[in-house]
Amino acid sequence: MTKLFVNIPVKDLERSISFYSALGFIKNPQFSDDTAACMVISEHNYVMLLTHDKFKSFSKAPIPDENNRAGFMMALECADLNEVDTKIAAGIKAGGSEPTSTVDYGFMYQRTITDPDGHRWEPFYMDLSRLSQNQS
Repeated sequence: MTKLFVNIPVKDLERSISFYSALGFIKNPQFSDDTAACMVISEHNYVMLLTHDKFKSFSKAPIPDENNRAGFMMALECADLNEVDTKIAAGIKAGGSEPTSTVDYGFMYQRTITDPDGHRWEPFYMDLSRLSQNQS
């Protein structure tokens, strides 16, 4: 199984750790220090929170202002609708914001939250048994 590490620049590492902890991610101290935090999403998926200086050591490209443009949107599958709503509420309480309205396609329920740096995450729940055979 391939592991996925998403590296994102953050302005305030401790604030970002608090935000991602509120979403249910677990900090792995083995791969964390005062410049980076490894937040475990699941057994094979991680987000690496990197201070701007640390991020710049990996890339010479300028760090975009995520509050003015979407650099990426990561979708997070949830077990049910309640988990989607719980993640959004916890994220907002931890300094995030919800930039768009809830989307309900019938078979899929999705919301969007931005972290304190503007990175977008989309918790969603999908029930494929509700997907119409006529949809493509």
